[in-house]
Amino acid sequence: MNCPSSASSCCGVSPPVLANPRGEFAASCSTRTSQKAHFLGSKQFPRGIHNPANRASLRLSRREVIAFAGKQSWDIGRFAKTLFFFNGPPNPLKVVESILSSLTASAPTEAPKKMETSDVVLVTGATGGVGRRVVDVLRKKGLPVRVLVRNEEKARKMLGPDVDLIIGDVTKGDTLDPKYFKGIKKVINAVSVIVGPKEGDTPDRQKYSQGIKFFEPEIKGPSPEMVEYLGMQNLLSAIKNSVGLSEGKLLFGFKGNLSGKFVWGALDDVVMGGVSESAFQIQPTGSETGEATGLFKGTVSTSNNGGFTSIRTKNFTVPEDLSAYDGVELRVKGDGRRYKLIIRTSYEWDTIGYTASFDTTKGEWQSVKIPFSSLIPVFRARTKLDAPPFDASYITAIQLMFSKFEYDGKLNPTFAEGQFELPFSSIKAYLNEPITPRFVHVSSAGVTRPERPGLDLSKQPPAVRMNKELGSILTYKLKGEDLIRESGVPYTIVRPCALTEEPAGADLIFEQGDNITGKISREEVALICVAALESPSAVGKTFEVKSTVPFSEPFVIDPSNPPPEKDYEVYFKDLKDGITGKEALEGTPALV
Repeated sequence: MNCPSSASSCCGVSPPVLANPRGEFAASCSTRTSQKAHFLGSKQFPRGIHNPANRASLRLSRREVIAFAGKQSWDIGRFAKTLFFFNGPPNPLKVVESILSSLTASAPTEAPKKMETSDVVLVTGATGGVGRRVVDVLRKKGLPVRVLVRNEEKARKMLGPDVDLIIGDVTKGDTLDPKYFKGIKKVINAVSVIVGPKEGDTPDRQKYSQGIKFFEPEIKGPSPEMVEYLGMQNLLSAIKNSVGLSEGKLLFGFKGNLSGKFVWGALDDVVMGGVSESAFQIQPTGSETGEATGLFKGTVSTSNNGGFTSIRTKNFTVPEDLSAYDGVELRVKGDGRRYKLIIRTSYEWDTIGYTASFDTTKGEWQSVKIPFSSLIPVFRARTKLDAPPFDASYITAIQLMFSKFEYDGKLNPTFAEGQFELPFSSIKAYLNEPITPRFVHVSSAGVTRPERPGLDLSKQPPAVRMNKELGSILTYKLKGEDLIRESGVPYTIVRPCALTEEPAGADLIFEQGDNITGKISREEVALICVAALESPSAVGKTFEVKSTVPFSEPFVIDPSNPPPEKDYEVYFKDLKDGITGKEALEGTPALV
């Protein structure tokens, strides 16, 4: 029986020693031997085995099957253990079908399907004075928008009948199911506690919206604690997985107890009849800092048409959602060889793996970044053009491999038989640099002032003077800000001074430290928020903003000669990290 020289299996090797229905095994075919084989029913013997004496000398043990034609022993026990470790064996008929398919498969002629991405921006508080303007700015830029609102009828009337919306309330965590936010990578949060005149207001809140003339205020609806603090907790919990963390998401490492999150097992060419063998170990002091690290090690052999070793995690109990991120980063100590990272998005044992090869430098610790967009759908060392695009929201297992084979018949140029070691201290999902804000929050100037010592309250805005009467509104706004700063999400916090219905276009003052008073257009604040989403300079910054126009002067524009559009990057680039105004409360100097 002859086999094509291009025959390949799940990792580029020839078909395995396969069990027939009676439980006996047939040796895999090889182009490396000219020795013939005769078939007797379902049994296969080399010539001369018809003699009972000779036949007895070749009886198979319970631990191994002898692959004839000069091949090495095949450990059936290790084969069975491997299958059952990874959620039990695959369907035998499916295995045979996929092997036959690999024998006749040709190299791909087209590129695999690209991974789908999402640019949807979520706007919360989208029916408020700033929120609805943010929606308008995003739409004018051609960006897809989804809104979080409490009142569907009001939202559709204000924003249009076709608005993409989520009905939910930040004060009620059970209305913010994280699945509603899947695919959303950026959020502009304009949710705010409702403040209105005690004597009442018009249906369209004219008294509140004018934002300059004083009225005696009171809280309307849920308290500042519910909206600004607990509501922020609920919102961050709902969107955190969708928008991602600045430092990335650690999947494997020895920070805390994450090393126990993955259960690794060897998946070597024994599943195809080979004799290569690998293992996962923990080295207590093997990392570059003398701390614990993982170790992928083994011995690879091309005997029995083998040539690969790998370690693979057992399927995760719950799929990892990494859709917020741009790729996976490994920290490894190289040995000069080329390895593969394989990411799986199915709970089936033997299916497509989204794969990337990476080279290492001998003796050096290095960070290897693998963009999700670079992953190739591969099945049995063949690129699968009809595979669905990689779905980063549904990752079920991760695998590291050292193989003789690349893809579609190509060979690994760094492959050598024998022992190898690849220490790896961490695997994490990462955001592309430069990182831009994923969560822009509209807060308020004055949030650090109610408790600031030595402050002349008579010169402060009403909210500062009446903080306690208004349910500690600014205190809870500051607590909400702190939740954002502590969340790890890439953020920008905008603190506008008194909000007006005036048009955008006035000259602006950006400050930090929470000291300024003044006024600013809601339209201008919306433009600032949208601009911040694209600015690396705005990440991690907290700032106040006002126009240069005094309270006593209205700001108007000539519609026939509107002011030029601003480049807000001019303001963002001068902002400093770590300045919030809390320095005055804590007795610490502001960072410069």
